[in-house]
Amino acid sequence: MKNKSSSAWSVAKSEEHYGFKRWGSGHISVDDGGFVQVQPLADGRGIRVLDVISEAVGMGLKAPLVIRFQDLLRHRVVQINACFAKAIKEESYKGSYRGVFPIKVNQLREVVDEIVSAGKDFNYGLEAGSKPELMIALAMHEGTQRLIICNGYKDHDYIRLALLGRKLGKKIILVVEQLAEVDDIIKIAQEVGVKPMIGFRAKLLTRGEGKWAMSSGDNAKFGLNTAEILFACEKLREAKLQSCLRLVHFHIGSQVPNIITIKNAVIEATRFYCQLDQMGFPMGYLDVGGGLGIDYDGSRTNFESSMNYSMEEYARDVVSNIRDICTSSGVAVPDIVSESGRAIVAPHSLLVVEVFERINKHESLGQQYQPKVKHKVVTDLEVMLKNKGKLGRLERFHDALQKKEESFSLFNLGYLDLENRAAAESIYWQICEQIAQEGRDSGYQPEELHDLNKLLADQYVCNFSVFQSLLDHWALKQLFPVAPLHRLKEKPTVNATLADITCDSDGKISSFIDLQDTKDYITLHPLNGKPYYLGVFLTGAYQDIMGDLHNLFGRVNEVHVFLENDEPNGFYIEEALSGSRIADVLEGVQYQQEELCRKMKAQIDAATRKDIVKPREGVRLLELYESQMLNKTYLNIESKNGRKKKA
Repeated sequence: MKNKSSSAWSVAKSEEHYGFKRWGSGHISVDDGGFVQVQPLADGRGIRVLDVISEAVGMGLKAPLVIRFQDLLRHRVVQINACFAKAIKEESYKGSYRGVFPIKVNQLREVVDEIVSAGKDFNYGLEAGSKPELMIALAMHEGTQRLIICNGYKDHDYIRLALLGRKLGKKIILVVEQLAEVDDIIKIAQEVGVKPMIGFRAKLLTRGEGKWAMSSGDNAKFGLNTAEILFACEKLREAKLQSCLRLVHFHIGSQVPNIITIKNAVIEATRFYCQLDQMGFPMGYLDVGGGLGIDYDGSRTNFESSMNYSMEEYARDVVSNIRDICTSSGVAVPDIVSESGRAIVAPHSLLVVEVFERINKHESLGQQYQPKVKHKVVTDLEVMLKNKGKLGRLERFHDALQKKEESFSLFNLGYLDLENRAAAESIYWQICEQIAQEGRDSGYQPEELHDLNKLLADQYVCNFSVFQSLLDHWALKQLFPVAPLHRLKEKPTVNATLADITCDSDGKISSFIDLQDTKDYITLHPLNGKPYYLGVFLTGAYQDIMGDLHNLFGRVNEVHVFLENDEPNGFYIEEALSGSRIADVLEGVQYQQEELCRKMKAQIDAATRKDIVKPREGVRLLELYESQMLNKTYLNIESKNGRKKKA
């Protein structure tokens, strides 16, 4: 028989508890069966994530698993173009929108390919920040009307590559980030006999907000200050290349949470644009850079993991402010370029992890090993546990803490044995759990007791690496929505943090989204011996490409999903990519599979000659070693019924 609180739980309560509707932007919901579904086009057609996992498992691809919803990726490209088109029409703007996707946000071929295809009807281009990215852009770029924006530090080869594209008729704009680049562009353009398209990145004094606030200001890494812009203008005039200056660029930072910051930056940059136009340069483009955010926590605030504006509001504010400044200056409005990357790709990707172990450090085994002779410190704690009604929660906590510290001192001095110390610790945590439960029931928790739930939270160990799949969470404390992918008709009752399988204490997720600030734990379901899957959402920006090889875990399995009405469950997997094998990652750090196997065979042969191992056993050991080279890097999880589940 279900208990009353569990039977009162519902899918709607799970949706509210995990915030799917707040941060899911109409794409993430829970169906009547308690399963998370993704609606790539937000049109009512949903794909059950667990169905995708089941199909991937049938193909031999287990969690950790990245699922890409390619229709959602296309939808975001269409959406940003539609938002700017609507703003341009409503604001009677005379220019056009010419967006570009910054390849650095996700360089994976399958992502760039989908964006290029989706942007065909909008002349949606690409942005490159390095030579390898420019190589991608030149080859993937289609048509003569789409832009390629070239940012980043540039050597002579970078500039020559860009000018090669100009010879092919592509609209490639070299953005000057450092003053010395002007001389290089002038010299190489003369050598190859092509007129470049040039942009200046202005170093704005408008300060950014959020984690990337230092992208602007006097100490910003990139950009020309006002004097340098004037000096660069003179260099172009002297070289008779003033007709080549076509663009003003700025970048206020990634994930800008406050629309006011964006407005102020647009106003300042438009002033630069108008001044250059009035100085006789042809201009034509104003690049507002990146910064369009993602509401990771669904709070719709100016918190660094949120944003207090929508994509539609962003487009309208950019368009209206540029128009107003240009009109007041008597300058024709430019075509607007934006380099929104995070906003385009973050929502389309989902990381699936499987929980395989629960660690409760405070569920003491001390109760099984009761001391034969109880020390007074233990009996005192037992009295506190039994007589909970006599004192207030805070006073009981202070008394229990004092007794715990006393037991620690007695143990160090040799007056308390292991059994009594174990009993004291066990009873202390029982008292803390008692106090925390009373706080949850009453709804009020004194300040000193706020950390109790965090201290008492379990660890759910998941088969993945934070450093490989969620590097921004570890390095920048970036928040991502985390939620179970099934069992959402059940009430979650276990407070938990997530631990990965790396041998690093930082390999964990212990900060979670919340409407007010952040939470130190997430409430999940008890493990029941069956696979339990969690989703980490909005991971399509940077995480795919920035992961490292900590512990040599390597890339995870991956599937690309498309909507298809005629297919069972409404989708099909177009492409499946197998994650790294052990041999693959070893080769990446300069170890050769054959050489390692040879060395291992030599050691086993030597041990066989010395009769340390028997010949038949030696053969089996070598077979085990060699076979592991072809296995995946992640754990082969033993399920409760003894079957192995390959990662």
